[in-house]
Amino acid sequence: METSKLLLIGVLVIQGCCVCASSECEQETARLRLQLRTLEARVLQQQQLIQNLQKQNQAESEDLGQLHLLPGHLYRDCAHIYNNGSKESGMYMVQPVGSPAQVTVFCDMAEGGGWTVIQRRTDGSQSFNRPWADYKQGFGDFQSGKGEFWLGNDNLHYLTSQGEYSLRVNMEDFERSRRFAEYSSIKVADEEHHYQLQFGAYSGTAGDSLSGSYHPEVQWWASHQGMNFSTYDRDNDRYNGNCAQEDKSGWWFNRCHSANLNGVYHRGAYSAMTDDGMVWYTWHGWWYSLKSVVMKIRPAGFESNTVP
Repeated sequence: METSKLLLIGVLVIQGCCVCASSECEQETARLRLQLRTLEARVLQQQQLIQNLQKQNQAESEDLGQLHLLPGHLYRDCAHIYNNGSKESGMYMVQPVGSPAQVTVFCDMAEGGGWTVIQRRTDGSQSFNRPWADYKQGFGDFQSGKGEFWLGNDNLHYLTSQGEYSLRVNMEDFERSRRFAEYSSIKVADEEHHYQLQFGAYSGTAGDSLSGSYHPEVQWWASHQGMNFSTYDRDNDRYNGNCAQEDKSGWWFNRCHSANLNGVYHRGAYSAMTDDGMVWYTWHGWWYSLKSVVMKIRPAGFESNTVP
């Protein structure tokens, strides 16, 4: 923008130079024309740089969305893949113990590697106000490297039934601040038991919203420990009404929540009939909807091996 202004000013000055003395005008015109050529070259360089960055970002997004095929072996999760030598983040096929089929997952090989991503919110492009069947099977954009999705409650059950797993939740707000929460011993039951959620000790910087332990007087209704999964067409919460229907998402509601990462994408501070945003209470309260969230799991005590 500033370069374009300079070019325009230069042209106007050259045009106005005609009113000055002939010799002075010729010198000033030559100087300004040289300056204009320099500015034009700078603009072309900037345009080329922007185009290169756009192509690079597009290529990186496409690479993350490409499926990495690893023939000849069945992998239980992304930690298994990482420790067998594949350390690039992206889409892979896994088949947890007990699962009847392979499933496509996004493996996050950052932050120590081996993370299986179970949920991602980035831009509000996917609706998370969905029925039980969608949450059971999984839904969303599994092709894009930054797409929004829910891996599926059946898959969460198979994955967390293989052993002891840890959950990490990475969050970002619209002021570009980032926080995280980790929980040990994450486990999701099967459909017969309504995908009941169990988790262990908290650590992190975002506060312990899942257990509701931030205030003993609200824990009885705000804790998500031991809660069944609910959707608008399958009400399994402890509330007289239907939390999933009121808060427009599927989640492990109590009466109703102090965390709801599948809520409506409101883009920061919001007002609504209920606290239906993408909420993590202990960071921004009930009336602020986060910018992005990634939920991911890996085996407890995971250690990368020395495979290059």
